[in-house]
Amino acid sequence: MARGVNKVILVGNLGNDPDVKYTQGGMAITTLSVATTSVRKDRDGNPQEKTEWHRVKLFGKLGEIAGEYLKKGRQVYIEGRLEYGSYEKDGVKHYTTDIIADEMQMIGGGDGQRGGEGGGGYQSRGGGDRPQRSAPAQRREPAAAAPPASFDDVPFDDDIPF
Repeated sequence: MARGVNKVILVGNLGNDPDVKYTQGGMAITTLSVATTSVRKDRDGNPQEKTEWHRVKLFGKLGEIAGEYLKKGRQVYIEGRLEYGSYEKDGVKHYTTDIIADEMQMIGGGDGQRGGEGGGGYQSRGGGDRPQRSAPAQRREPAAAAPPASFDDVPFDDDIPF
């Protein structure tokens, strides 16, 4: 029997600086507020923007990295899972929806700038304490090579089993 899938992918901008707190055991818990904006056209053809805000939590080393390198306005890529919770305050029950991140990649330049070289990608394995750094994005100039003369000139790996 297959397990269920609980996967979230976000690309958005930070609405504020990361909030880093530590447990008594010294593990970082970082909370991010990430905005994603979608655009659609209304009945008259005018573009309508809608911004959604997401609360993202990062644990352990991944949380420490986010707290150190991310700033308000910075664009970020997040992969994780949804987690729902609730709490009671003053006799009123409140519900929460969090994204528990297991991968984070900084996009664009620092200080909220878009474009430029990408930052590094980080992901946690297992308990979230040991992120692995992916290779930093490399800036590449467009290739000046001419397109292949025919389909037979395109380099394909014919050993693929499917």
